[in-house]
Amino acid sequence: MIVTLTANPGLDRTATLGEPLARGGVNRVLGWTIDPGGKGINVARVVHAAGHPVRAILPAGPRDPILAELDRLALPHRSVPLAEAVRVNLTLTEADGTTTKVNEPGPSLTAETIEQLAGLLVIESEHADWVVLSGSLPPGVPTDWYASLVRALRPWGGKIAVDTSDAPLLALAAQFPQAAPDLLKPNSEELAQLTGVDADQLEAEATAGNPAGCVAAARTLVSRGVGAVMATLGGAGAVLVTAQGAWHASPPAIAVRSTVGAGDSSVAGYILSETRGAPPEECLRTAVAYGSAAAALAGTSLPRPDQLDREAVVVRPVG
Repeated sequence: MIVTLTANPGLDRTATLGEPLARGGVNRVLGWTIDPGGKGINVARVVHAAGHPVRAILPAGPRDPILAELDRLALPHRSVPLAEAVRVNLTLTEADGTTTKVNEPGPSLTAETIEQLAGLLVIESEHADWVVLSGSLPPGVPTDWYASLVRALRPWGGKIAVDTSDAPLLALAAQFPQAAPDLLKPNSEELAQLTGVDADQLEAEATAGNPAGCVAAARTLVSRGVGAVMATLGGAGAVLVTAQGAWHASPPAIAVRSTVGAGDSSVAGYILSETRGAPPEECLRTAVAYGSAAAALAGTSLPRPDQLDREAVVVRPVG
């Protein structure tokens, strides 16, 4: 079982544009999609599409449209009551894959709701192989909540993945090694936030075929207790660093249509592969295959296993 937490879920309304976005002008929409969103829900959708047991945890009122959308997808889920409707996020995707997101902050969670959500997560995670804590934290939630959850979940023995940014990410890192997860998935900017290096330089070096800077930065996090750091680098692929080694994966050549959900798909791919006993380099290969497949899909579509091109992902060790 894989359990995901989405503390700040939303309905993702995605518009596909036929022309580049014209700021201050008229933009014509080719099509709309509406999907249940939030990073943890995206991970759960990919895992569910792969036929693996999963359960999504989220705050939402019993009549909230997001629960109806999850039911439509037959995605197993449990929720705690929320008085307000979940947020609605707007995504604009252009023909070349450029993606612009306009996200609402989300409704504020009360102390009671936060306690209920944490309690539900711990109960549901008792027999889970992996628990995934993903996305931003809504108003009202302490920035160090993910750190608290990692410590609360640790006694159950399952593995924990965290994918977040900004203040919650920094608050998590401030409590390493006690709050260090088994998998941390930063992008280049988030890796820079954690280690004080230059994000643009990291991605430029990786694009040029030299991911040594990313590997060195990730190793500082492994030395602080993180089990594995998988840093996604957009078109430059991803690096994976553990105590046993480091690897760089180059993605297949694709036409990028939308980057929505690509990072979440990578997390799902890594965990799906790890639960099947694959070695680290194969977990990375599957992660990059999933992320690339997501980027090749329009809007908020997420990949199925038959849409992967694992053999086109080139993985090599990095010294």
